[in-house]
Amino acid sequence: MNTGNSIDICVCTFRRRELADTLRSLAAMELPKGYEVGIVVADNDEVPSAARLVADLARQLPLPIRYVHCPARNISIARNACLDASSADFVAFIDDDEKATGSWLTRLMETAQATSADVVLGPVKARYGAEAPGWMQVGDFHSTYPVFVRGEIRTGYTCNALLRMSSPSIAERRFSLARGQSGGEDTEFFDQVFGAGGRIAYASDAWVEEPVPPTRASLGWLTRRRFRVGQTHGRLLGSKRPGMRLAGELARASAKAGYCFAAAGLAAFRPVSRNRSLLRGVMHIGVLSGLVGVRELTLYGGEGGKDAA
Repeated sequence: MNTGNSIDICVCTFRRRELADTLRSLAAMELPKGYEVGIVVADNDEVPSAARLVADLARQLPLPIRYVHCPARNISIARNACLDASSADFVAFIDDDEKATGSWLTRLMETAQATSADVVLGPVKARYGAEAPGWMQVGDFHSTYPVFVRGEIRTGYTCNALLRMSSPSIAERRFSLARGQSGGEDTEFFDQVFGAGGRIAYASDAWVEEPVPPTRASLGWLTRRRFRVGQTHGRLLGSKRPGMRLAGELARASAKAGYCFAAAGLAAFRPVSRNRSLLRGVMHIGVLSGLVGVRELTLYGGEGGKDAA
């Protein structure tokens, strides 16, 4: 579609049963006035396992849905297939296990219009089941928000994002295939958008919900996730800090890790504070790993789909 006011909502999927709920939530939300909205589903399985589900829902739901089969087991292939399949003025990304709230897309567009930003991010609010530990629910360890550095957002994520496709910092840019199984491909993408002069804004009321399944409701899963996040950050830092500047980053990450682990020890009997400090320390260990070039963890493409590691 290309009417001058068009939006494609892109959903990358890999054997995810929750995809149906995601698509239904998109069809149920209010639409930004004056915009033509469609959905692109990119199936990253070796076989087109989501094709029948998407075809059935396309007949039931009011929004037009296009299905793209883009094998296999590399999330960057799916993200790039979405970008290649779209000719819309704006592209929004939402994960295949998330549910859009009623005003999600409208709020993203309102912020894009008000700020003229190249990218708009919204929050992802975790929804825990009864099996999740109390400390995890109280500390809300799975929700996703942007990180501000001296008042700026310098990178982002694709679990709740809107891209202005005419932006010079975005046009023709694609996700790194080398990070398509480790994760961090979206962090790198938005880091490059920012580096090319793109502005990233935040719409705090444009939120989506993400159920936390039992497989993720553990300290072990959070530890692997934080370590991988740190690895990506370390790789990006290392690419910009040659020589002695790299040595400085190594020293800084080591000091931060030591501080966080010490703080975790001091908070041994306060689970939320203890685990928050512990996970920050693990993230900084991941930064060290990324700075020295250790191979990143594989989080995509397992039998359980995304985040199977």
